[in-house]
Amino acid sequence: MKLEIGNFQVKDVVFGDKTCFEHGVLTIDKQEALDFIMQDPHITKADIEIAKPGEDVRILPVKEAVEPRVRLDGRALFPGVTGEIAPTGEGKLHALKGVSVLGVGGVWGSFGDGMIDMGGEGQKYTLFGSLINICLVIETDEEFERHEQQKKNRAIRWASHLFAEYLGKTVKDLEPESTEVFELPAVRNREKSVEGLPSVVLVMQPQSQMEEMGYNDLVYGWDLNHFVPTFMHPNEVLDGALISGSFMPSSSKWSTYDMQNFPTITELYKEHGKSLNFLGVIMSNLNVSLEQKERSAIFVAQLARSLGADGAIVTEEGYGNPDTDYIRCIVALEDVGVKVVGISNECTGRDGASQPLVVLDEKANALVSTGNVSTLIELPPAAKVIGCLESLARDGLSGGWVHDEILGPSVREDGSIIMENNAMFCGDRIAGWSTKTMKEF
Repeated sequence: MKLEIGNFQVKDVVFGDKTCFEHGVLTIDKQEALDFIMQDPHITKADIEIAKPGEDVRILPVKEAVEPRVRLDGRALFPGVTGEIAPTGEGKLHALKGVSVLGVGGVWGSFGDGMIDMGGEGQKYTLFGSLINICLVIETDEEFERHEQQKKNRAIRWASHLFAEYLGKTVKDLEPESTEVFELPAVRNREKSVEGLPSVVLVMQPQSQMEEMGYNDLVYGWDLNHFVPTFMHPNEVLDGALISGSFMPSSSKWSTYDMQNFPTITELYKEHGKSLNFLGVIMSNLNVSLEQKERSAIFVAQLARSLGADGAIVTEEGYGNPDTDYIRCIVALEDVGVKVVGISNECTGRDGASQPLVVLDEKANALVSTGNVSTLIELPPAAKVIGCLESLARDGLSGGWVHDEILGPSVREDGSIIMENNAMFCGDRIAGWSTKTMKEF
């Protein structure tokens, strides 16, 4: 399978009288764009704001991030979500780089939502602080979940996916500045020089714990709670087969933007034929019951062994209950002779004294930590807030609270905040973006 992504670097985003891309500038006709967004009858109010790196701007509650793209053959950007189901992973698409579409709640937040700072001390905590963000600030009529801590946020998330495709069409007929080619042949009968290298498979565990539909990540529009581990071509992941869900503390999330650019996949591609033989992706899941967790671990191990994997990278979207799936999968792979490196964040508690993963095993002896969800972060007021600052404390965002006997409220009267890293949108960059390093004391 061969996937070609033609890239267009966005230097600036502005509003104007025509939606187009010229000389590195993405111009958006705001009224036309709002008319497009408001086609969803569940959206009652919408606005578009542009946030740029270095600005003293705070954005929350952020629910989704998507890279604007378009398929040149007219197929939907996210099959089964923004259009009819169709294969992904092959063909040509164009992408606007350095920019993301953010789905932001106008008033209400929920457990899985997060925060982004575009400047100051808070900017470093999430990749999205370094991108130009086109913020869709939306209110909906989804009253059935208004006061629920867990929200599906369907209208806001779907608006983000559809609008990313809407903006991507601005470069459909243009010549890209650069082109990335992702080509991986069938597992059988590769060149002898490649087959002589260590064979490595990537095991992905997207969020799929919620047994009620509408919260979990989707693959080709299918809820991953109804999924069993399956072998997939890595190009499918990069090409829109997966979209992010609404459930998971925000710093542990994989946004759709993360999946479109999954750095662990792109790094494995760079090493393919040099230091390793990249077999592909085993797409797994995260479960509720121990029986379900054990079943998935068995599937993953058998798939890896059948593919002839010498090694595996296992990465989970989340922490807590998913740690059981994560460690069980690592152990099952080790038991069949596949050497594993795990990638995850950890939760040590605010005092740093708790076990970093809910479950541990001596066979999980090569783990990479991308951060601690419990780290306390204190930030000064921002000059501008896009969305609703009060949502951090009021609405049960996983890193905020209404009141703490020692720390007080997460949102103070002067607009300054104190929160756990939990609430930083995709802050621990488990997909492989992380710039964090470990320090020894």
